[in-house]
Amino acid sequence: MAEELLDDEIVLAELSDGDLTAQMHDDLYDGLADEIVEGTEILLERGWDPSRVLNDALVAGMRIVGIDFRDGILFVPEVLLAANAMKAGMAILRPLLAETGAQPIGKVVIGTVKGDIHDIGKNLVGMMLEGAGFEVFDLGINTDVEQFLAALDEHKPDILGMSALLTTTMPYMKVVIDTLIEKSLREEYIIIVGGAPLNEEFSEAIGADAYCRDAAVASETAERLVAQRRAAA
Repeated sequence: MAEELLDDEIVLAELSDGDLTAQMHDDLYDGLADEIVEGTEILLERGWDPSRVLNDALVAGMRIVGIDFRDGILFVPEVLLAANAMKAGMAILRPLLAETGAQPIGKVVIGTVKGDIHDIGKNLVGMMLEGAGFEVFDLGINTDVEQFLAALDEHKPDILGMSALLTTTMPYMKVVIDTLIEKSLREEYIIIVGGAPLNEEFSEAIGADAYCRDAAVASETAERLVAQRRAAA
């Protein structure tokens, strides 16, 4: 029986480029970090450009994960496993991408607002955004307006993302946005907000650009809004 299992085992190095990237999509979907590392290294050894590995093997695979998460086929634990597998591949690619001068599709500063220490949803959004090709600067939990402003000044992102899980901390998002307005900085950033108690009406009321109900929607929305802004520039 053991010999039969070995016979059925997929040897990544023996696959063609097309079959290998397809297998990596499956391995990413299943959260198999070791296989993602191996596949990434094989493609690089075959002369693939780091950007091509990122886009064809990892980003394309995470896009499938995001769609199935949005549609309720995958759930948070499975998406976290997939995101961790993605991060394992990114650990190899990130320094190589930096060497080639490859640019991310955008930059995002993200944080859970002051008074709130919930971060699972935010972490998932950050992982999905990174999986989509964004450079993500995660400020963590209990982030006050001064921390947001300092990060915006340092990183010059396209997007500011804010998260809250408590109804008592939701209003702090408006504090951050109003401060940006006071400093004449509001128009420099796309602002997306999310968290269980939020909705579209709240997002509009505080002056955010978009409300995202989950990580997959956040990723899709971020890509769309950045593309729209650049097209209009």
